Amino acid sequence: MYRVSPFMQRFAISLCLGVALATLWVNIAPASYYDMIEWRMSDLDWIEPLFPAPPSLTPLNLVAEVLIPLFMFLIGKELWEAIVLERGGLSGRAAILPLAGALGAAFAAVLIWQVLAIWIDPNVETLLRTGWPMPIGGDVVLVYLFGRLTFTRTSNALRLVLLVMIALEMMGLILLGLTHPNGGLLRLTWLLLPLLTALILWRLHGRPSQTALDGRAPDGRAPDGRAGSERARRCATRLWPYILAGIISYVGVIAAGLPGALGLLPIIPAIAHASRSFGLFAEAEELLTDPLNRLAHALIWPITGILFIFGLTRGGIDLAAFAPPTIMVLAAYWVGKPLGFLAATALALRFGGAKLPQDCTSAALVRVALLLGIGFTVPVLALDTALDGGEVAEAARLGLVVSFAMGAITLILPRR
Repeated sequence: MYRVSPFMQRFAISLCLGVALATLWVNIAPASYYDMIEWRMSDLDWIEPLFPAPPSLTPLNLVAEVLIPLFMFLIGKELWEAIVLERGGLSGRAAILPLAGALGAAFAAVLIWQVLAIWIDPNVETLLRTGWPMPIGGDVVLVYLFGRLTFTRTSNALRLVLLVMIALEMMGLILLGLTHPNGGLLRLTWLLLPLLTALILWRLHGRPSQTALDGRAPDGRAPDGRAGSERARRCATRLWPYILAGIISYVGVIAAGLPGALGLLPIIPAIAHASRSFGLFAEAEELLTDPLNRLAHALIWPITGILFIFGLTRGGIDLAAFAPPTIMVLAAYWVGKPLGFLAATALALRFGGAKLPQDCTSAALVRVALLLGIGFTVPVLALDTALDGGEVAEAARLGLVVSFAMGAITLILPRR
């Protein structure tokens, strides 16, 4: 098995440093911290035709809507490769166990959230009716950090927990966009723009590039001569068509009312890629030169900085914000997700024809379930939208940071 690339560890360290600095800042000088993250850099009235109620450009919006899409592109790339490439973690019957686990974890987290919302105060509409998408997402970066300390870098259990967490993050973002559209209105007709862009990109550039990478002529036969082959390969290395298509796709997704974090995902299937998968975030992929991997590798260092800025702008934790939503978050993550994952995987193993990956024991499966109890990146994006900000959101944010403790709990469990 191929090792997971060490850049994931750099991502996690960068994010945690941003959260630590933000927490220190907000508890020492809260006024200056909130002035910083809410600083109005510019008004965006010029995008009103695309966005019915354009917000002002602040550091919060800049990170969530402009920078985080680059990180989600990297996550989406790994998910796409896991689905379509040879030996991908979600190809064929291998998809049954992680998908069942993700659905079970999401359902149980929402169920626990709703039950506690009714028990605490059924009249709190924010908690009951609008807050439920928040506990679905997680944090693949922090899960990798603790998973790497729990499992080896070549462990199938590590790949399983990353697959499940990626699926939960995508599920959380999509449901957040559908239930809380930008401007309060979904305009799904705009999704034709990214879809048509992806189709045109694949037809004019992606497919010819793919055939060149596979060593075939555009008609599927062997290339006629070395010169033609080299010319086709040079054409296949061009990245600017993908970058242009990504910008158009992002505009269409934003105009449709969906989160900007999803903006680059529609073009991923249209990008020429390697012929086989080496595993999630595999270190071996750093040697590949196909356009999809080249784009991903070019984003590694920018994303490292982006995650630090994300932690700095979204991770300021008021240590005095403890309230019932803190308990609701911890219950959804520490009770709902692990139990939902274990129940769903047990059913998949018993009745769905799923099999445990090689070297993944039942004890390792329990650790995978517990690691799903860590959440930050995607849930934090949902806080100010699903919970309308204020004290409720700050209490929930505190719960998300406390959820990091599940990583330490996993480390001290007996090995058997």
